[in-house]
Amino acid sequence: MTMRTRLLPVFFSLALLPALAAPAQAQSLTAEQVVDKHLAAVGGREALSKITTRDAVGTIVVGTPMGDLAGTVDMTGKSPNKMLAAIRIDLTALGGPGEMVMNQTFDGANGWISNSMAGDQPMVGPQLEGAKNGYFPTPLLDYKAHGMTIALEPKQKVNERDAYVVLLTPKTGPASRLFFDAETFMLVRTTSRTVNPQTGQEVDQISEPSDYRDVGGIKVAYTLYQASGEQAITMKFSKIEHNVPVDDSVFIKK
Repeated sequence: MTMRTRLLPVFFSLALLPALAAPAQAQSLTAEQVVDKHLAAVGGREALSKITTRDAVGTIVVGTPMGDLAGTVDMTGKSPNKMLAAIRIDLTALGGPGEMVMNQTFDGANGWISNSMAGDQPMVGPQLEGAKNGYFPTPLLDYKAHGMTIALEPKQKVNERDAYVVLLTPKTGPASRLFFDAETFMLVRTTSRTVNPQTGQEVDQISEPSDYRDVGGIKVAYTLYQASGEQAITMKFSKIEHNVPVDDSVFIKK
């Protein structure tokens, strides 16, 4: 049994003119205004700038062609762009040999993907560049200082709701499309292209955060759905904390 898991939506009346003008005005927002409204909706630039670390623990379900696999996840982020994702998957539901342990580690310059069944391999290519551009707590907070550019694209539907689409392009590495709900300005989807470390092929990657809750004045998604190729992952967090002490050594490959 082979387990391959990455961590890696015409009225003609003068009375309607004000109502018709409102959507037109909303659509005229610039990319910068959309980003500013998003940051304000999350909690504000000042509050975001005070966050240095985040730890999130919960459960994970990995969808595979053979069936779903369940496990636990612990994700840690630290400014400016360090991250660790520790995942444990129970393989016995599909007749597998016990538990698979996976770690994704990035220390700010180099990254590793460790898998108890497939061994260790370094992050390379678009995946490594994506990790370098994953500034905490959000690349949008200081995107100009990091040499990134943004551009507004036509609105799209996400789960039957209008969403502003902002193309975020870093100096190097893959660009991302960020979808913000047109009413709440919360991030509801991110799309990008990455490389499957097991096949070496480029794949489209989608991420959909939801179930936003307040954590110390900052709205954080407690559910995260990710899909890449034939694989889908759903993470549901039970506990999220900010500014917990995190030593830099945890982001270094052991």
